[in-house]
Amino acid sequence: MTESKKTDLQNRALIAVRDYGVHLTLFRNAIDAWAGLNSSDMECLRLLFQEGTATPSKLAKHTGLTSGATTAMLDRLEKAGLIERRPNPNDRRGVLIVPQKSSSEKVASWFESARRAQHELISSYSESELEIICDVFERFTKLWDQERDKL
Repeated sequence: MTESKKTDLQNRALIAVRDYGVHLTLFRNAIDAWAGLNSSDMECLRLLFQEGTATPSKLAKHTGLTSGATTAMLDRLEKAGLIERRPNPNDRRGVLIVPQKSSSEKVASWFESARRAQHELISSYSESELEIICDVFERFTKLWDQERDKL
């Protein structure tokens, strides 16, 4: 491969990564609007589905919201039947936020079409191509964590 060809492919790959991020954000924004939620609401749900439980202060830090805005977000999510507040056994004045039992199925249904399309796309790659795809995304994830830590 010529140096020019490699440079062109590197640029194409970086543009593709940028475009992936932009289009994923646009898709998430469309889902948020369709569901009547906002991006902070969905970020809160993502963390809760991943962790299972969180304090309001952890959710505020994760979403970048003030404590008042976090309370408003939790009120919206509770009203929508997606989360519940429970007493914190380690802090009798505090609460823990947990997803409602049915919320993961409800939210998963919003992404069903996208999941099918992703599965169809990823299934079209060979085992060796999938190794490369996994490596690239895992390394980009680590890169973004390292860059975030620098801020």
